[in-house]
Amino acid sequence: MEGKNDKQLCTRIDRLFNEALKRYALINDGDRILIGLSGGKDSMALLQLMAQRSRIFKPRFNVEATFVKIKNIPYQCDENYLHDFAESLGINLHVLETSFDESTDHRHTHCFLCSWNRRKRLFSAAKELGCNKIALGHNKDDIIQTALMNLTFEGQFASMRPMMKMNKFDMTIIRPLCLIRESELKEYAEVQAFHKQMKNCPFEDASRRHDMKGIIERLEEMNPEFSYSCFHAIMKE
Repeated sequence: MEGKNDKQLCTRIDRLFNEALKRYALINDGDRILIGLSGGKDSMALLQLMAQRSRIFKPRFNVEATFVKIKNIPYQCDENYLHDFAESLGINLHVLETSFDESTDHRHTHCFLCSWNRRKRLFSAAKELGCNKIALGHNKDDIIQTALMNLTFEGQFASMRPMMKMNKFDMTIIRPLCLIRESELKEYAEVQAFHKQMKNCPFEDASRRHDMKGIIERLEEMNPEFSYSCFHAIMKE
């Protein structure tokens, strides 16, 4: 049985999710939205929240889900559990495969190449399924980390937007979890009893994003309002 604090957390998650949908006009009547399900807490929360929201009368939209496997990266995930999870929400899950050869591109990190190739397969799947939008599970912390990584390594203060139209691909990217902190989603996953999936990525701990998390933690020790201020500045750009 959920306790009072659990109910408050779920109410807060739902409120922030719906606030993002409304503030950034992320969904419209007739949308067909593809969600990339990885087995992580963010994508599972996103699929659950979007599935629940799709049952509300206005706006009316449809949801599809995909799980993209990178054949040459050892990332273990219980596909049967993901199928059952999606089915319990009334959502079709499409399992896809792709791969990449890191030896052909020395300019980018393994994390970039893995993410980029997953994203390409997600775009092609969206087209195949007749979707006009792709919903990604990036949370507020992801957006802040990306901004600081771009500032540090690229010399520009830019990050992921809640909605981005990709005219080249005739596709729109939306990020409905953009107002929710990673710590909140972690608690939410525990309350909802999402099965934690095993990850064996050999590059995760060595990533710039992993390093940036530690830097942000130190900045929040200096100023507890840092993440709020940084996110506000990003959205003004």
